[in-house]
Amino acid sequence: MISVLVLTKNEERDLPGCLASVNWSDDVHVFDSYSDDGTLAVARAARASVSQRAFDNYAAQRNAALHGLRFAHEWVLIIDADERIPDALRDEMIERLRIGVPAEVAAFRIRRRDFMGTRWLRRSQLSPYYIRLVRPNRVRYEREVNEVLKVDGEIVDLARPFDHYPFAKGIAHWLSKHNTYSTLEARCALDSGEGRTEFSFWRAIAAADFNERRFHQKELFYRLPLRPLLKFFLIYLFRGGFLDGRAGLDYALLQAFYEYMIVLKTRELAAAERAARSPSCEPTAQAQTARPK
Repeated sequence: MISVLVLTKNEERDLPGCLASVNWSDDVHVFDSYSDDGTLAVARAARASVSQRAFDNYAAQRNAALHGLRFAHEWVLIIDADERIPDALRDEMIERLRIGVPAEVAAFRIRRRDFMGTRWLRRSQLSPYYIRLVRPNRVRYEREVNEVLKVDGEIVDLARPFDHYPFAKGIAHWLSKHNTYSTLEARCALDSGEGRTEFSFWRAIAAADFNERRFHQKELFYRLPLRPLLKFFLIYLFRGGFLDGRAGLDYALLQAFYEYMIVLKTRELAAAERAARSPSCEPTAQAQTARPK
């Protein structure tokens, strides 16, 4: 009744738990970005279908999987290797599809619970709802990083959550991954600041579609001063992250540092672009040679 799609790159550590949590599906696909560890062996041992594609960007990779693979079922559940599907969510999804879904519904949105160690970051998450159960021919990802899923049809919320363990491989891995993310985000931030991307303040506040609202809120956030501090206070004080204990403080500080990396890399990109546009003031070697004495 439900196919499963897992995108991977060197996920031999997290993938076994992920695949174990979806072993109720008879159509599990692992779409791999040419891992050089034991990821493929883990996938094949779990009898998942394996495909590979060279990674270019996050949106393109997800679109290639959703629109290029042959799924056995109409509905596809999209999860990452560090995520788990509890039995309660499995039962809810199967029951909702069993009783029938109107044709106008193209996707289901599910709450994600992020964990730091064993602590659920209940109040620290900024956007805990994600579209993950979809009709593949009715959805498409946009943006190279922190992708936005565009849906052709209605979106329905499910009650049960799924679980996410972003720190399962350790803080060093989280920092390495977010170093990559921040480089991509810096390009988005620069394009936003230069007015190269679409932005509407009112759609950031009042758009009916959650993903559209989230996209414009991100564009609004790129335009704000002191973003690292704002992000820390938003998570730790406004959202109540301090109620998540030490984990809430650590998470808020990490997110603020991530935002600071984006700020620094955006400045660096902007300086490089200005330098590329400005003619050099230094005379060339040929001009120096030809200069009369």
